[in-house]
Amino acid sequence: MIFNQSEALILSDFLSRFNQLKSFDGFKFEDQAEQRVLWDIECCLEKFLTEPYIANWGEALKQAREEVRDKLD
Repeated sequence: MIFNQSEALILSDFLSRFNQLKSFDGFKFEDQAEQRVLWDIECCLEKFLTEPYIANWGEALKQAREEVRDKLD
């Protein structure tokens, strides 16, 4: 995997939310293959991650975001 655990967790959450959108507010895939790749990445992450299936998923995601977020000086 090219991501560390925290990055994978954040990307998985984002792709899950993005792929569930009913409207993309003006965004248009240039080709359906682009959407297919996003679905495939989401599936790969689901196989790799265990955090989305634990009770404290929200806390795990919060910690991952804090770890990855740019640090302010």
